[in-house]
Amino acid sequence: MPAPNLLQPPGKQAYAQFRPDFGQRFIVTVDTEEEFDWSAPLDRDAHSVVTIPALRKFQQFCESFGVIPSYLIDWPVADCLHAPDAIGDAVSAGRAEVGVQLHPWVSPPFAEDVNEYNSYAGNLPFELEREKLLKLQNRIESAFGVPPRSYRAGRYGLGPRTAEILMECGITVDTSVRARFDYSGTGGPNYREHPLRPYWADAEHRLLELPLTTVYWGPLRQMGNVIYPHLWRAPTMRGVLARAGLLERIPLTPEGITTEEALRGVDIAIDEGLPVLVFSFHSPSLAAGHTPYVRSKADLDALYDWWRTLFAHLAKRGIRSTSVDEIVNSVQG
Repeated sequence: MPAPNLLQPPGKQAYAQFRPDFGQRFIVTVDTEEEFDWSAPLDRDAHSVVTIPALRKFQQFCESFGVIPSYLIDWPVADCLHAPDAIGDAVSAGRAEVGVQLHPWVSPPFAEDVNEYNSYAGNLPFELEREKLLKLQNRIESAFGVPPRSYRAGRYGLGPRTAEILMECGITVDTSVRARFDYSGTGGPNYREHPLRPYWADAEHRLLELPLTTVYWGPLRQMGNVIYPHLWRAPTMRGVLARAGLLERIPLTPEGITTEEALRGVDIAIDEGLPVLVFSFHSPSLAAGHTPYVRSKADLDALYDWWRTLFAHLAKRGIRSTSVDEIVNSVQG
């Protein structure tokens, strides 16, 4: 039996089936990471972790809506004493979850050159990818007192043998696949043909893939996977098609996606019957001045308003919050 390879799109027979009472749910995932200059070359040392205390406010905000956020934590955060102070109590009480996010350039052991190709962990030699992931998983469990059950590769950088490592580690959910996106131009994976529905990565149903949710909107949306790959040659056409209301790609994130766009995306995802809507964003956006998306206090207020509006809309549509733990316990087979 071939080893599971998350880089290969699965057939429909691999789609996970959920208990009838699960219905449709949503999950909020947070790429919980260090701050660095997104416009500069990657650097092992040029980063900080000053936004970690801001996690406490976001956690309290989510709790007020009955939402259990899933914090996917990388090494600088796991190695910072302030992280358990910010969300440790919530994790212990089951009001939040922690998972693994591997940024290889800041995660020991440091045996590779720092460059764009190696920033996709799946491009590293198997033993090095494995050792980095094991060390990070153990550091998170030591910091928070619970074993992380989910994983997201930094920069969505899965490799051909990542699934083997995850199953060895006891990880039960991967959420690295960013369906509708192609990173092959910089040495990363191509997820353009991957489905939005959760699916099993292996025949024994030990590893569930939970793709991030991105939908196409507009009259041309059924042709989105055909049209979008050609737009890299004419990037202005993406804006033209979106403004004309013909075709728009909408990932479920507050970063670069307006409230109105996100509401359209949510409605499409619900109407298409997706069992889980996967939201994501980066934790440094919880403080002003650390990502391109939140430069000011007004931007930060807008981010919280975005979530407030989306949570209200999801409730109106009857879509409840879920968690990695609940998802794992709700899949059948």
